[in-house]
Amino acid sequence: MSDTATVYPFSAVVGQDRLRLALVLGAIAPEIGGVVIRGEKGTAKTTAVRALAPLLRGALVNLPLGATEDRVVGSIDVETVLTTGRATVRPGLLAEADGGILYVDEVNLLPDHLVDVLLDAAATGRVTIERDGVSETQHTSFVLVGTMNPEEGELRPQLLDRFGLAVDVAASREPADRVEIIRRRMAFEESPAAFRSRWAGADADLGARLTRARAVLPEVVLDDAALGRIAVLCASFDVDGMRADLVIARAARAHAAWRAAVADGPAAGAVRVADEDIRVAAELALPHRRRRDPFDEPGLDPEQLDEAMDRARRDFPEEPGEPEPAGAGEDPAGEPEGAQPPPAAGDADAAPEADPEAGAEAPGEGGRAAQGAPFRRP
Repeated sequence: MSDTATVYPFSAVVGQDRLRLALVLGAIAPEIGGVVIRGEKGTAKTTAVRALAPLLRGALVNLPLGATEDRVVGSIDVETVLTTGRATVRPGLLAEADGGILYVDEVNLLPDHLVDVLLDAAATGRVTIERDGVSETQHTSFVLVGTMNPEEGELRPQLLDRFGLAVDVAASREPADRVEIIRRRMAFEESPAAFRSRWAGADADLGARLTRARAVLPEVVLDDAALGRIAVLCASFDVDGMRADLVIARAARAHAAWRAAVADGPAAGAVRVADEDIRVAAELALPHRRRRDPFDEPGLDPEQLDEAMDRARRDFPEEPGEPEPAGAGEDPAGEPEGAQPPPAAGDADAAPEADPEAGAEAPGEGGRAAQGAPFRRP
């Protein structure tokens, strides 16, 4: 569990837009299957994960590397057996994480059989305890997040493929970003309560938007044209199996719900999955599944993705007269209005400076391309 009074605000994390968006999509739709975050130490991996939990109003459960399967899945309460003669089940960490986040730091060092158990529970929403003739199935819904430093070893491809989304993070090389990171971190360490108070409004807005997105999600329409375009993308990048198609479909619906949740109240009109939703989902779901040579750059080649999107639109055009998806053209991952709080009088870090995040390209930004036009970011 985490003490929210000492948790760094989610909105105050500088940059790392792709990381934050992946966590948000996983929170909107846990059935995506979890997020694995790969990167060198000191890149805000753990900070961002811990900061998300208060927005969900759920627990953050840490899974230690030395945990046994009984502690993870659950076990028989021996004391009850001895005192009453009846076998009862003691819930494990998977049940404790229900409604929150199950966090595994250095997930690449966790035994493979435990990673399998976690991924099964995250994908199905169920955990089955079978011990000494007792069998019980418990329902649990949580956001599975694993972080790892590739320098310490990789996950086996079979396990990596089972994580819904993957993000590679690195420290910014921009001096302005690095200065702002230091400024904010030192202000937080000097007075956590005051720093959290300055960012409370921005985090509250994000939490409310998450709640709205979860409510909108069941109404999001994923039509045949969108499904066809997803299939073309997965085939274009030569991924194995059908897991990538399913993950992109789920993540695209979550992203459409996130777009539609930018304003208070229900979305106007039908919320439909648009090309921008598919593209963002592909950028998060395909890189760790595609076949690559050892020296290939991480991520997807933007030009190859553009070409695949063009081909997908040609093969699966929209029906004439199809309505514009609600929320299209909105910034899907940008900070909510007011996310940069005004400097408080007397703050040591309140010297007026340009926001290093201002003008940064947000994942999925750019709206929809016209039929037949190249799908490129501005």
